[in-house]
Amino acid sequence: MKIFTVAVGAFLSMIFISVIIASFVTLITTHSPRSDDHTKENFFKIGDRFDNIIWFLQISDIHISIFRDPSRITEFKEFCDYTIDRIKPTVVLASGDLTDAKTKDAIGSQQFESEWRHYRDILREYDIGNKTLWLDIRGNHDNFNVISINSKHNYFTNYSMQGKAHPRSYLIQTRKGSAVYSFLGIDACLEPGPRRPFNFVGIIDQPEVTEINRLIKKVKDTGSNYTIWFGHFPTSCILSSGLENVRSLIKKDKNGLVYVCGHLHTLGGVVPKMYTMQKEGFLELELGDWKDNRMYRLLAIDHGMFSFIDVHHRQWPVLLLTNPKNSLFINPVKENLLNIRKSTHIRVLAFSLSHIKVVRMRINQEAWTDLKHVKGPLYVTTWDPEKYIQGLHYIEIYAKDSDGRENTEKVPFSLDGSKLSFGLLPRIALMSNLSCIFWSMFISTLFIYLTPLFVLRYLHLLVLAGYIVQPNLRGNCLKLWIRKAWTFTTIDRLFWPMVLYPLYLVFGPWSVGYIIEDYIGVIFSWGIFVNGTFLPGAFTYVYGFIQLITFQIPLNFILINTVNHRFNELSNKNGKRLSLKHKLFLHLPFSLVFIIQVVMAYLFWLAYGTLAFILGPLRTWSLVLAAIVYYIALNLPERCFIKAKEVCLRTPETIVDQTMVATSSVKSSEKVGKEN
Repeated sequence: MKIFTVAVGAFLSMIFISVIIASFVTLITTHSPRSDDHTKENFFKIGDRFDNIIWFLQISDIHISIFRDPSRITEFKEFCDYTIDRIKPTVVLASGDLTDAKTKDAIGSQQFESEWRHYRDILREYDIGNKTLWLDIRGNHDNFNVISINSKHNYFTNYSMQGKAHPRSYLIQTRKGSAVYSFLGIDACLEPGPRRPFNFVGIIDQPEVTEINRLIKKVKDTGSNYTIWFGHFPTSCILSSGLENVRSLIKKDKNGLVYVCGHLHTLGGVVPKMYTMQKEGFLELELGDWKDNRMYRLLAIDHGMFSFIDVHHRQWPVLLLTNPKNSLFINPVKENLLNIRKSTHIRVLAFSLSHIKVVRMRINQEAWTDLKHVKGPLYVTTWDPEKYIQGLHYIEIYAKDSDGRENTEKVPFSLDGSKLSFGLLPRIALMSNLSCIFWSMFISTLFIYLTPLFVLRYLHLLVLAGYIVQPNLRGNCLKLWIRKAWTFTTIDRLFWPMVLYPLYLVFGPWSVGYIIEDYIGVIFSWGIFVNGTFLPGAFTYVYGFIQLITFQIPLNFILINTVNHRFNELSNKNGKRLSLKHKLFLHLPFSLVFIIQVVMAYLFWLAYGTLAFILGPLRTWSLVLAAIVYYIALNLPERCFIKAKEVCLRTPETIVDQTMVATSSVKSSEKVGKEN
């Protein structure tokens, strides 16, 4: 019966895990959408003419700071001067985190008007308003410690290019030739905007969803040909309290080619090319930050085909192949592939600080061919697409300017739909729901922590009741630790604090303090209440996860070992004291965990102030708890081990005797049954 129960439990667990894995894989799996009648209408004959083409730039996460890295500002000036003058983009998308808004200690956060003045003055100094259409939007750093868009600390309104006319989501349209291009910005900043770190994800509430739907309708009513969606947060970082989420909104726009964003900073360089094709039928492209990596993006729409390349600042010449386009980013739902198959010319946009002397290309290691200059940055050469109709091919483009600067780009292309796949990490980062991932990390870690403790506690009760025979826990290291943990679970004054505190973290308040400006708020794992508004939990779960990993679980192991030490100490009646070396080894682990938690509490004080530090069960009160339970473990009286001695601290001989008695009892019962 016991084997059957274990087997059923294992089988159900396997099904549960399989369902979770299958659901996650399905979530991040991209597919190749099929073309429809809409794309067939977008057929263009791509030749050598300088028409049906537009190019523009994106820059993100500038993080202008008055405290650190002045080169962010000086090189941003270069971007606004040399880069924009040479590339001459129709539009520049500045997708959030325009300023840093961190205090000098890099922990606290608030809006600094001087940072915003730097941003405004640079745009004015280089006459950006007359050079291009500069479309900026807020990021989470631009919203630190801002109670509302009407707050005096919301400097985006007065110091940005678009803030006064468009404080939140907005639509700007421009006409180039016969085509209308729409640029639709999504502002998903929290309102109110807490200080860091609980301002990592964005949200669109129902009023914002309604406004975005109005903008989508305007795009349709104006007969726009193409829509570029942009914002600060990736769609994986945008919650929705409305009836629709951000991906479903973008899907409603039949002409929406791409959503470009920033925010994740390439995950510290781990995912430098964070791109994916969403199931809703649009590309999502996260741009590396200007802050540390000095990245910007060149984008183009050439005869209905969208192309882009990410560029390091000061990298020249800049080359963008617009036909044939990169096969990885082909979207049959939005683009007509016949445009490439029926084209007569290869087309390249080339930019540099000085005159470009030569632009060349070759396909599949064939001979190099020079491209001729048409107009502006456009270079072309004839080609025969029929030669490359099957499979995946590679085209190399090369350029050299009059000052000797040169650059080469290698791009895959296909004419039959063959394509490469997006990387796993980019798909996880952009296609999942990061809030759900954070929640899963927190809850699963809590489950893994609590389950062994409750299981051992329950087994102890079963042994005491005589339902099962306590196993022999003498022997290898694993059995030793199970015996130690079993002993720990029998001591109520330690067991209950160590299981109730993490459960409290799930439901109870973590801290009460000044979350935004002069407004007191309450932080829970599942959200924040401030100024009569509820902000759903997301990054709070990461904080809870870190608390479990760096404090709760290590402390529990330390207490388990300390309880075992105390039992051995009580069993040793010779009164011999520990040497200094042994005391050091005994107390060092607790000291390290305690110091780490002190640092965490200090950082929390820097972030949210004295009140949040004092009224802080998450960080400050946990220090008190740790000190108390550790003191208790070191000074446990002998009576606290009575329950443990009854079961898990018996000698092997006692266990054998118990087993023999139990076996004899069973045999006696069977004998009596037969006689009857």
